[in-house]
Amino acid sequence: MRFTADYAMTGEKDVKDLIRAYPWATMISPGLTVSHYPLLLDEDADGIVLLGHVGRPDEQLHELGRHELVVVFYGPSGYVSPGWYELPTGVPTWNFEVVHAYGVPEILDDAENLRVLEKLVDHFEDPLPHPFRMRATLANAAYADRIVRGTVGFRLRVNRFEAKNKMSQDKPPQVVDRITEALRKEGPYFNPELAHRIESSRQR
Repeated sequence: MRFTADYAMTGEKDVKDLIRAYPWATMISPGLTVSHYPLLLDEDADGIVLLGHVGRPDEQLHELGRHELVVVFYGPSGYVSPGWYELPTGVPTWNFEVVHAYGVPEILDDAENLRVLEKLVDHFEDPLPHPFRMRATLANAAYADRIVRGTVGFRLRVNRFEAKNKMSQDKPPQVVDRITEALRKEGPYFNPELAHRIESSRQR
């Protein structure tokens, strides 16, 4: 990813915040093997450590654990029209937030993989009024023990990352206000999530 100083996101906290908010990730290995899975942060670890799993035989396609791969996380993004600037000149652009995280996965044994799967399920079920639990009943527990063998869990310590937060930082405040206002209007580019992210970026 091309480095742009104005948009570079270098803080570990900002990167972690994006991963927490947008855990759906793209995994890319040498040879252009690409997969998509939700990943979680290991909140007990120092640095940035990702927890996840792949289905078999994805671990063979990725040669998981044998080399470095990159995991891409995407925040909000969207089109920005120069017509919203109300300036004499302008060009269209695309605002976005993205993290490229690099590391070599460590493959987990079945017991630890099951704990990671439970943590993943609990993470997404907790907001629900009646959350599902993988091992809440004997039948569910037995089923979970079986399906864990169809997945390969991993822990990935991020050894380096590239991150970019391009949210109209190069525009004067009044133009940014017009952009966020336009993104909140009903129409083809209605994108209140992006508008909120642009405003959050101004406060950093």
